[in-house]
This record gives sequence, C-alpha cells and structure tokens, in this order.
Amino acid sequence: MFRRVGRLDDSLDVVSTGAGDSGGGRVMMDLGRLDLLQITLIVRDLAAVERAFESVLGLRVAYRDPSVDLWGLENIVLPMGTTFIEVLSPRRDDTAGGRHLERQGGDAGYMVILQTRDLAPWREWIGALGLRIAFEAETRDPDKGQDWSGIHLHPSDTGGMMISLDRPDPPESWAGAGPRWRDFICQDVVDGLVGIELRSPDPTRLSSRWGEVLGRSVDDRGRIALDRGTIGFRETLAGEIEGLSAIELRATNRERVGGRVDLAGVEFRLV
Repeated sequence: MFRRVGRLDDSLDVVSTGAGDSGGGRVMMDLGRLDLLQITLIVRDLAAVERAFESVLGLRVAYRDPSVDLWGLENIVLPMGTTFIEVLSPRRDDTAGGRHLERQGGDAGYMVILQTRDLAPWREWIGALGLRIAFEAETRDPDKGQDWSGIHLHPSDTGGMMISLDRPDPPESWAGAGPRWRDFICQDVVDGLVGIELRSPDPTRLSSRWGEVLGRSVDDRGRIALDRGTIGFRETLAGEIEGLSAIELRATNRERVGGRVDLAGVEFRLV
C-alpha cells in the first residue's frame, strides 16, 4: 500500500536559487551508506522517449506507476540491473512538472534518488541543516518485496535538482519499479548508473552545497563520491540554466566506452 506521509504542495517547483552556503564549522554526522539508485527525467513526448531508450540503449519498461497521477503525471521505469531510469511526462500543463519543462526549455532532468539504509540519521541531519522536506511517503507490502520509505528535499533549499532519500527494505528491492522489474532487465548495451553531472552558473557553490546536504566531501575535481556512483558539476554554457547536464552509464560492450548520445534533454555517456 502506498501512503502519503507528508503534504506536497503542487505549486512546488524545481528552481535555481543559489541556495545554501557551505556548512562552516558544522560537525558532520555518520549518515551511513549512500548509493545512486535512480535518475528521473521529465519530457513532453513520453512515447517517443520510450522508443528512443529501447532502440538506443536497449532498455525496456518494467513499470508504469499509477501513483504519479497524484501530480498530474504519467511515467515509465527502466531497470538496468539494480539501478533505474524513470521518465515522467505531464498529463496537463498546470503542474510543477509542466512548469519545470517550460523553465528548462524542454526535456530535462527532474530528480535524483539516493538510497540509504536508514532514514533516521538523515532526518536529524536535515533538521540540523534547516532543510525543508517537500514530501514523504511509504509503501508497505512486504509480501511483494515493496517495503519502502522516502523523503523529497525541497529543491529551493538544495539547488540543482530535486534530491530524494529513499530506504527500500530489503536493500536490493525497489518498489518504484513495480513488483516484476527483474523480468525486464536488459543489459545488452548498459548495465547501470555510474554518475550524474549537474550544471550551474556557480558550480563551486553548488558542489559545496550538495556536499554539505549529503554529508560528503568534494574532491579536487569538484566531484562528490557516493558509495555507489559519483556526482559531478560544471559551469553552464551560454543559454543554459541550472540543472542536470549528463548521466554516465556503464557500457557492457567495452568497445562502446566513450560513446555519447542525447536523450530526453540530457547527454548520456557510456563509461
């Protein structure tokens, strides 16, 4: 059973605010393991993007989640082993998703989902930073392997794009991909998420903010290392606004390493 725990205001938008200063003297907590689990994109033409993902990357749809209709959206979820790509599309224009598309000038990144083993220390850390929780929900159906809880951080407090912290139990399950997602895994071209890259007019400030929010250091290349996956940052080019610029996928055919393709408003890099 899917249950909304917190309230989500439909006026919520993913915006660039230059939010957040670095944490100064704040003592970091032990927040536990943190893995890149899913990247969520939002597009105008869901059917066309679905066909493109299958033809270019060999990915198949495992699930269409009826619960996203709460926000006037429809979606598809594409599994790659134990990491996932979700693609959303607005059913109507008067939604946060539709406004995000307009602001980004077309198809774009929307949210990154990071997996944790325990949300309790994260709640304490979020409170210490003064971050707002935009939405939280849980699914309780252990018989179907769908025991999950998650928190969406308010994007105006983080910058870049929306961050969701999720705790699936057991850790290898993922309710967001439906009960039979393993049956739809296709790894002919790629077999998992490796990293993402965000763009910003001030990537140093954004990387510092994300490092603070995630309780992770930023290395000398301006990247944040997770236990599984990395988050990179670059400066916006002329005409660009803050958001997701690239997704790195692990190529199963090593001869394809270095390949790049643009899908759903994002550059996909095979590594």
